[in-house]
Amino acid sequence: MEMDPRRLLVLLAVARTGGVLAAADELRITPSAVSQQLSKLESEAGQALVMRTPKGSVLTPAGLAVAEAGEEIERALNVARARMQGEAQVAGMVRIGGFTSFMRTVVIPRLPEWRGLYPELQIRIVEDSFPALMRLFRQRQLDAVVIEQDSAAAVQHPLAAGMVEEPLLDEPWKLVVPAGSLLATDSIDLSRLHLPWLGVEPSAANDAVLGRLRHTTGARIETVHQYQDTLTAFALVAAGEGVAIVPTLALTGVVQDNVDILDVPGLGTRHIALRRFDRRRATSLPLDTVARLLRESAAAFDTRAGS
Repeated sequence: MEMDPRRLLVLLAVARTGGVLAAADELRITPSAVSQQLSKLESEAGQALVMRTPKGSVLTPAGLAVAEAGEEIERALNVARARMQGEAQVAGMVRIGGFTSFMRTVVIPRLPEWRGLYPELQIRIVEDSFPALMRLFRQRQLDAVVIEQDSAAAVQHPLAAGMVEEPLLDEPWKLVVPAGSLLATDSIDLSRLHLPWLGVEPSAANDAVLGRLRHTTGARIETVHQYQDTLTAFALVAAGEGVAIVPTLALTGVVQDNVDILDVPGLGTRHIALRRFDRRRATSLPLDTVARLLRESAAAFDTRAGS
């Protein structure tokens, strides 16, 4: 099986944009050219790589595997491009907005390394809620924003005109319960837990999970309290006040005394992505560099989490 590596980048564009038309716009080629490249790639692979759905194009398991190869090629090209341009040329300030768990776990620990690689590149971090970050982003006070969404939520955060989005990481949601309160995960009925659910601030992706569970289980999932920081959620759960849904990243480096962390079927995953304004309108080497660093750091965390 021999595949033209150039076609892998076409598949990668379809995966990131969710459709042939959007991928064509991203690649600056015609939709028919995208379809032709996909058809040839599927012929080379010997199996279907893309499924067309009413909501757009979705990659098959084989397509996901091939897209990962495309990401490796893209990453190698980015490294080569950076070397040709010279690291000393990457200079300027990039302002990145994001939420606590991603910034604390994926971004901040890498800042010293990045500072060593690009001494003239200044990365400024702004941590806030989704509405506040998007307001700053629209006002161009931020160059890019890392967002979170429940992958299966009925209502997603739409892209405004002129914005583009690229995926960074998908990670499972976890159920946090008081220690010893639930002994098995394969028989847990999320609609019949004997403890209440803890409420989370409405703009958080965790809140969308609760809304989804209300819809899918038909249960009256009522919440008590309302937290914003995962440490507060852990303290409330440890005190027996309720159960909470948290993402995997939020568990890193957090003391988990008197609570159990459970993998429960049906909780789904959290999707993390980077939003920026369309880079075709104004090329920014500093922002392109930071976007690449974020992708690589997220990929490294995903690899560690899966090992």
